Amino acid sequence: MHIETQFSVFLVNKPGVLAVVTGALAKAKVNVSALTLMDSVEHGVLRLVTDNAAGARKVLGTSHDEWAESDVLVMELGNKPGAFADVVNVLASAHINISYAYCTGGAVGGKTTAVFKVADIKKAKKLLAPKSAKKVKKAATARKAPARRGKR
Repeated sequence: MHIETQFSVFLVNKPGVLAVVTGALAKAKVNVSALTLMDSVEHGVLRLVTDNAAGARKVLGTSHDEWAESDVLVMELGNKPGAFADVVNVLASAHINISYAYCTGGAVGGKTTAVFKVADIKKAKKLLAPKSAKKVKKAATARKAPARRGKR
């Protein structure tokens, strides 16, 4: 788990705009490790994390005029049911707001990368540190529903 720079790139909603941005990053050999794209009526917001923030900053500075950057918490999760829920339950129990989050696709049985934009990144990182892994497991156990008894 670590803190990374996330770039939010504001895109006009028309064909080819996303290709220009991602193509410029590729040409500069900046790898995108996670991304999400949302749209509104007139524009889209591309949020991405790369392997080279300085390189991405340089590319965006020369190829695009509307973008911002922020710190996000990035962590590897098991690609299995409940892995994401376990983390957000730990953050919720500590009253840490999650503004948004997204995950990469992962191979079955493999790992996935989760990106969290949280209100208190230092507290979240400390809470989710390996020493606190037991808290995540405890949250997973607590969220499992008890067996239901039904009439027969």
